[in-house]
Amino acid sequence: MIYCVEDDGNIRDLIIYTLENTGLKARGFSYGGTFWQALEVEIPELVLLDIMLPGEDGLEILKRLKSTKKYRDIPVILLTAKGAEYDKVVGLDTGADDYITKPFGMMELVSRIKAVLRRTFKEDMVAREKSDFQVGAVFLSSQKHEVKVAGENISLTLKEFNLLKKLMQNQGIVLTREQLLEELWGYDFMGESRTVDVHIRTLRQKLGVKGDIIETIRGVGYRIGD
Repeated sequence: MIYCVEDDGNIRDLIIYTLENTGLKARGFSYGGTFWQALEVEIPELVLLDIMLPGEDGLEILKRLKSTKKYRDIPVILLTAKGAEYDKVVGLDTGADDYITKPFGMMELVSRIKAVLRRTFKEDMVAREKSDFQVGAVFLSSQKHEVKVAGENISLTLKEFNLLKKLMQNQGIVLTREQLLEELWGYDFMGESRTVDVHIRTLRQKLGVKGDIIETIRGVGYRIGD
């Protein structure tokens, strides 16, 4: 089941119609109130969440979802008419799995949804692995799902955690933006490598003075050095 929270009735109806005609079950909601009521009855596989909503906006709903143990693992794709990078950064940093800017094609939306669902399934499998990694003062534990810098715990979103883990798993190897986009987001749309750059930026900020362990290889991608 996919939940779509979108106050524009025409867009919401088109999304629901498209999803149901591609084999996915979907329900639509015009504002946060009815959405929260539905969550009490059924937890969806994914939420499509418009940022500009009446009353409680999409970012506020996202923050509530990610701060609630019962709902924090639900994948979320943000739908926004805003082109400002700030809104995307805030959404991703709060825990959104992806974002798509209006206007968008319905087939692209379906592809994004399926990609997030595939990636979520893979992450659930990977989460069962018991692997620890350390590069300098940065330590990552897959089993405990924690990251420490010089012994101090730092808080990362799920996407930031998996991005750091992927780089640490491949220490010394340059991973292209396209590789990271494909492996962590599950899709490869032209022009969307910016998503990787935004996550790298926030990850470096959270690692603080140790953020420089992530090297930018100009014109190629990123790596964590030896």
